[in-house]
Amino acid sequence: MKLYDTPLAPNPRRVRWFMAEKAIADVEVVTLNIIEGQHKTPEYLRKAGLANVPMLELDDGTCITESIAICRYLESVYPEPNLFGRTPQETAVIEMWMRRAELMVATPLMIGVRHTHPGMAALEQQEPTVGRHNIETGTRALKVLDRRLAEGDWLAAGRLTIADIVAFVGIDFGRMIKFRPPEDLIHVVRWAQAMRERPAAKAGMPQRPAA
Repeated sequence: MKLYDTPLAPNPRRVRWFMAEKAIADVEVVTLNIIEGQHKTPEYLRKAGLANVPMLELDDGTCITESIAICRYLESVYPEPNLFGRTPQETAVIEMWMRRAELMVATPLMIGVRHTHPGMAALEQQEPTVGRHNIETGTRALKVLDRRLAEGDWLAAGRLTIADIVAFVGIDFGRMIKFRPPEDLIHVVRWAQAMRERPAAKAGMPQRPAA
């Protein structure tokens, strides 16, 4: 298998983190430079269908894009440690918190970075007001995560799951614009520090450019 990757983008980082948690070492990582448009070449588009990164290319030629779809496939092939749920109830709760984390926090913060960081101008027709609005939206939604994390160490189960990875990677991407969760959200701050200290947090991460 081959994982087509780009280092700074958050969605590929989700997959690298997921692979690191599972100690998956037999997937070849192919690094693309999206600033140079390597994800838009005819060969890549023929495989992926869209100019999306990451993409997982299976040995039989099947190509999967979308980070969560890739992680679900890898969960099936490498079932331990379990990150998507062991029982119907646990699976549903993890899915719920993953969706909340993605839609309410990660996506707005990622849009915020794309519309306000100067280095993203090559990829985005930037609208700073759109960026600022999304940063404010994602920041407000962190209160939801804080209330949940007051009940336990992790977002969706008694252990780290895909929900934690999705939430933290989106938040951490905000470091490109010097974003930090508000200090009064003590449970989010505690959880974020625990996430930062996991060995998988550093999976494939280069140094980030300053905003």
